[in-house]
Amino acid sequence: MSEGGSGVEIRSFESLPSTQRWLTEAIRRTEVTEATAVIAEEQTDGIGSRENRWIGHRGNFFASVAMEESQLPEDLPLSAASIYFAFLMKQLLASEHPDLWVKWPNDLYLGEKKVGGVITHRIKTFYVVGIGINLKKSERLFAALETELPADELLRRYLALLEDPPDWKDTFREYRLEFDISRRFGAHIDGEFRSLQNAQLMEDGSIVVDGERMVSLR
Repeated sequence: MSEGGSGVEIRSFESLPSTQRWLTEAIRRTEVTEATAVIAEEQTDGIGSRENRWIGHRGNFFASVAMEESQLPEDLPLSAASIYFAFLMKQLLASEHPDLWVKWPNDLYLGEKKVGGVITHRIKTFYVVGIGINLKKSERLFAALETELPADELLRRYLALLEDPPDWKDTFREYRLEFDISRRFGAHIDGEFRSLQNAQLMEDGSIVVDGERMVSLR
């Protein structure tokens, strides 16, 4: 165990089925009672979008962070949490990877291909953020950043960024500028693929399509 930014305790494992599942269950059992991050060299049964599995190679990034709600911006709505945490990661990596962007509501894309994703849950007083990123290798149809940045160093930099997290309104102001890219890809919502061509992005991170408000709480 070690300490990262914001005084967050880091627990490192060689292999876990899912860092997010481990952290979520530890919070529910009250084994984790303060801000904590979990990182694994290998993840064998990770949680991906739409209940898919996110399994990756060693050297990639498999981590989850539990932050107390009081440590996060007061204006951050739960419906925007995954966008918020994904966009902070994108900003952290943007200098080396200018083609990295956030596809609504929780995917990290490098150009035309998915390179990672963020899933957020609220457990008790915590926001639990699971992040998977292909740093070095990827499966077919996906992409990798092909960076030499070690996963544990990326986690420390991310936690340092969370020491003084920006307000949601400031993050949203920047995110909405790249939302138009998502329109070309669409999104799966409640198990159904929906076009985002005419979607309107709302300030709480939800979208309105044909008069219907849609929220992705993942």
